Amino acid sequence: MSSEELRLRRELAAVYRLVAHFRMTDLIFTHISARLPGPEHHFLINPYGLLFEEITASNLVKIDLSGHPVEESPHPVNPAGFVIHTRAGCAVAAQKSGLLPLNQISMEFYGRLGYHDYEGVALNLAEQRRLVGDLGGHPAMILRNHGLLTVGETPAQAFLRMYYLDKACEIQTTATATGTPLLTPAPGICELTATVARRVVPPSVDSLGGGGS
Repeated sequence: MSSEELRLRRELAAVYRLVAHFRMTDLIFTHISARLPGPEHHFLINPYGLLFEEITASNLVKIDLSGHPVEESPHPVNPAGFVIHTRAGCAVAAQKSGLLPLNQISMEFYGRLGYHDYEGVALNLAEQRRLVGDLGGHPAMILRNHGLLTVGETPAQAFLRMYYLDKACEIQTTATATGTPLLTPAPGICELTATVARRVVPPSVDSLGGGGS
C-alpha cells in the first residue's frame, strides 16, 4: 500500500467518525468516498453493514468505477454510494424551492449548488452521467427527494461542505416551521455574500472556495 493511499484511508476514516459524532448518519445507509490517485479510477468506500463509528482506515473497501471491489475484502459495498441523508437535508430536498438564501451560511452556497431530480434508488449506472452533468462545476448538490451530496479535493473539504450545507438546511427547516413569512435578501446581496465568503475564509478551513470548486 502506498503512503498516499494510507494517508487517504486515515483521512476518510476520520471523516466517517466526524459524521457519526455530529449525528449526520442514517445508520449504515449513507456514504462517503475518496478517489485514489492514479489512472485506475479506484475509490475507497465504507464496508456496507458497519456503523460509521466502526469504520477504520484498514476496513475501508477499494472499489472500481462500477462499484466492484478490486482487492479481497470480507465486506460488501453499497453500489448506490456517495450521498448523506440527514433529517434537515432530506426535508429541504423535498421542498420545491430547494435551498433558500435565508441566512449567511446558506448564502455561501448561492449560485454554487446543483440539483438532481429523483430517479429512484440509485442503482442505474446511466444515472451517473446525469448526476455528473447536474453537479457541473458546483461543490455541492441537492438530490431531490433524497439527500445532500458534496465533493472536495480532500475528504476534509468535502466534510466541511457537507457540514455547512446541512446547517443551512437545518436553519431553513426551523424557519419554515414557524409558519411566518420568510425574508430573503436581494439577489445582489446574496451573490456578494457568496463571493466575499470565498475570499475571507483561510484555505486551510475553506468549505466553498479554492481550486476545483
